[in-house]
Amino acid sequence: MYGSTFNPTGAPVPPVPFEQPKSLYRFGELSLWSTFLLVGGGAVASSVNRLFTTPRGQVGQGFVNALTLAETSLKEGGRVPAGVAYDVFGVSAQLLKSTAAADGGTLSAPIDTAIEIADLVNIQNNGILQWNFTQTTVDICSVYLAGSGGGTGGSISTGNAADLGNLNNGFGQIWMYRKHPVALPGNSTFAIELSFGSRAAAISANSVAVRVSLLGYYKNVIEIG
Repeated sequence: MYGSTFNPTGAPVPPVPFEQPKSLYRFGELSLWSTFLLVGGGAVASSVNRLFTTPRGQVGQGFVNALTLAETSLKEGGRVPAGVAYDVFGVSAQLLKSTAAADGGTLSAPIDTAIEIADLVNIQNNGILQWNFTQTTVDICSVYLAGSGGGTGGSISTGNAADLGNLNNGFGQIWMYRKHPVALPGNSTFAIELSFGSRAAAISANSVAVRVSLLGYYKNVIEIG
């Protein structure tokens, strides 16, 4: 039996290749996110605001200070890393209310007063998300329908003359690309635009940030020889 292979299950033994494979593939789930700051008191009607264009550590997308990990996961603006293929099966839009008019406050204010809720409804009703692939623009959906959208979720209660709670853009369902993901090949350039119609109201006194997240699968090529 020298030189033969025994399998106690009785199943055929797959042949062993004579050459070492040149590359391996790693698969997994991944999210990419990017944030745009709509400055307090500023008009947004008929505007086009581009996300996924500024990497972490640089300034852009309505901010005057460098973006941090909470604002974006990108290490290179507007580009899928080389050697990685990415399929998007979900898009979400989350509203972050600032404690200041410009990029000086924190994005931690609850959306639980009439003014903050008006900003939420304004962005839901008038904001549209679109892909931008260099020279091609493809509509995605209204903010109302984006991933964590489909409506307004959360709760508010009033006690001791104070409002408690927080509303946001939905309950976290995935509404887009559930059956037909959007493919982003490695090294491809892209952006997502947050566009508003001509009837959108101006942002109230304090700023509002819109964080768009892309949920998807990635395939990473690992060269080994």
